Amino acid sequence: MGVPFPHEHLGYLPGEAAPDALHGRLTPTGSLMTGIRTVSPSPLRDRAGRGTSEFTELAQRVRESGLLRRRYGYYWTKLVLAPVILAGFIVAFFFIGDTWWQLFTAAGFAILFTQIAFLGHDAAHRQIFVSGKWNDWICLILGDLFVGMSYGWWQHKHTRHHANPNKIDADPDIDLPVIAVTAEKAALPRGPIVRWLRSHQGVFFFPILLLEGVSLHASGVRRVTTREHLARRWVEIAFLLVRLGGFAAIVFLVLSPGIAAVFLVVQLGLFGFYMGVSFAPNHKGMPIVPRTVTLDFLRRQVLMSRNVRGGRFVDVLLGGLNYQIEHHLFPSMPRPHLRKAAPLIAAYCAEKGVPYTSVGLFASYAIVTRYINRVGLGERDAFACPLVQQRAAIGVQD
Repeated sequence: MGVPFPHEHLGYLPGEAAPDALHGRLTPTGSLMTGIRTVSPSPLRDRAGRGTSEFTELAQRVRESGLLRRRYGYYWTKLVLAPVILAGFIVAFFFIGDTWWQLFTAAGFAILFTQIAFLGHDAAHRQIFVSGKWNDWICLILGDLFVGMSYGWWQHKHTRHHANPNKIDADPDIDLPVIAVTAEKAALPRGPIVRWLRSHQGVFFFPILLLEGVSLHASGVRRVTTREHLARRWVEIAFLLVRLGGFAAIVFLVLSPGIAAVFLVVQLGLFGFYMGVSFAPNHKGMPIVPRTVTLDFLRRQVLMSRNVRGGRFVDVLLGGLNYQIEHHLFPSMPRPHLRKAAPLIAAYCAEKGVPYTSVGLFASYAIVTRYINRVGLGERDAFACPLVQQRAAIGVQD
């Protein structure tokens, strides 16, 4: 049976998705995590002779369970509701008029844009339609026209993240401009002010997310205006102009300048914060993989990802991103199936001796804060998670 899900746009090529297990003997490394080790040549190829990888076996079980089937009713409902609710928000904005009460409307727009971004994320992973072209156009409409984020920019960045989560020099999500999440970045020369900020960076991490909304919009604009290859560049430029320019024009048309400025600050700040706290628990504080390490697909995705428990409320709040392990293993699995897949995949990981991390929402934020602080203080073994206590952190004996 072939691999059921990969798509080139997300960094998973059919020949890559189910590689043989680790080709090498594991020896300790000086990386941040004592549970992650580098590979040196060795004849250890016990899984290669089985004719099928552990991931392929898991993929077969998942496929047979029906969890990869499309959920057209679920997604068409959301696709219809998104523009209707957005139109309702705009009508309400005009109706409320020039008043400070509009700051509550700004918060509502921030939540709505984030939820629409989650839906665009699903489309980008081919969860909604079989047709890649249909998914692409949904992403362009939801991402560029509704939210104001460049789909082409996000796709390029997110593809590299999914291919090598938490891997140094490969995952752009651990190369943050302000926060150091690797020992290498924390060790760079810095002045006394930066040194103090880095030593307390866990405390500042969440407030900094208030700037993420501006960063997301700016990164998209920068991407569509560079000379690098970008499919449908002019479509993205047109959509971004309508969304960013049009939204700002409406705000200043209805509100007086002072209220309008505060409205945009609140909307952008809360949007960025909501986006940031939705993605931060997924990988921050999980093992950072040295550039020299080689892992099979199953361990590459499971060991570097963290699930967040919390029931259906958290499922909606985080747009399904709380099932990060399942999402990384099967990116095209429709969001409503992730909850059902979690116990199946957790049991399989236990069967194969692969650590499967799942914590509560606030516990995940505590782990992220503690980890980032310790990296900023210069600790090379900054990872404080149950994985470190498990000798079989990558499923192979020393």
